[in-house]
Amino acid sequence: MTQVIYTIEEWRTKYEEIKQLKGSRIGFVPTMGYLHDGHLSLACEAKQNADVVVMSIFINPLQFGPEEDYEQYPRDLERDVEQADRVGVDYIFAPSVEEMYPTKPKTTVKIQEITERLCGASRPGHFDGVGTVVSKLFHIIQPDTAYFGQKDAQQVAVIQQMVQDLNFPVHIVTCPTFREDDGLAMSSRNVYLKEKDRQEAVVLFEALQRVKTLMLEGERDVKTLLDEAQDVVSQAPSADIDYIHIYRYPSLEDISYIDTDVIVALAVRIGGTRLIDNMIVEVVGKEVSFRV
Repeated sequence: MTQVIYTIEEWRTKYEEIKQLKGSRIGFVPTMGYLHDGHLSLACEAKQNADVVVMSIFINPLQFGPEEDYEQYPRDLERDVEQADRVGVDYIFAPSVEEMYPTKPKTTVKIQEITERLCGASRPGHFDGVGTVVSKLFHIIQPDTAYFGQKDAQQVAVIQQMVQDLNFPVHIVTCPTFREDDGLAMSSRNVYLKEKDRQEAVVLFEALQRVKTLMLEGERDVKTLLDEAQDVVSQAPSADIDYIHIYRYPSLEDISYIDTDVIVALAVRIGGTRLIDNMIVEVVGKEVSFRV
């Protein structure tokens, strides 16, 4: 049965017990809770490759801007524990804000350049908050491997850069985006969508599919592909486009013609709910493959 741990001291005691078992490897799944099948798929992947699976549930205030949905972000720890137990999570680390930040932190983690585009451009300071909390969680949990979903591909790139630059002894595993039957990427924020909004939200996935089709037909001009994606999204009456971009991946550098690996990424507000999605395109010569 999944055990919930609320304090750093309690986890450190448990960690020492785990490490006394020779060869025990810890797989870690950081989340902000209100779990869906995408989160659970990460836990299942961890379960296959680790001896002990730890999931954190912590809504990190440092990564929310003043006008964002920190207070409204969905919370239901009892439900989350039931969901996590169903897929074999061993421990949930669910600290309070006071436990993680007993005082206002004077030390933060700032990753440059790759944080200045996509969500970083429209959410100033967001990735400073992400880098800081993930750094803290890595130090607290001390996992061997950590699992993240491709839906947050920029976040994955940021964390991989942090791990590389600061020599964290953690292996980062990126798992495919988990989707609803109609293609909508699973997200805790999907609960905000009203029925009409939910029907329109599929345009994000449809835009990625349109780009994929054009690329399979041989199109490589970035402007042409972006124009087509924007046309698809604009078909949804309530769509308010934050960004639609194509960049080299994972460096997030500008590109005008696709002859190397890229990310096709978009953020769109549907009925006021901000949704993100992306597709990684891997290029080898004239051949392309897609991770959607």
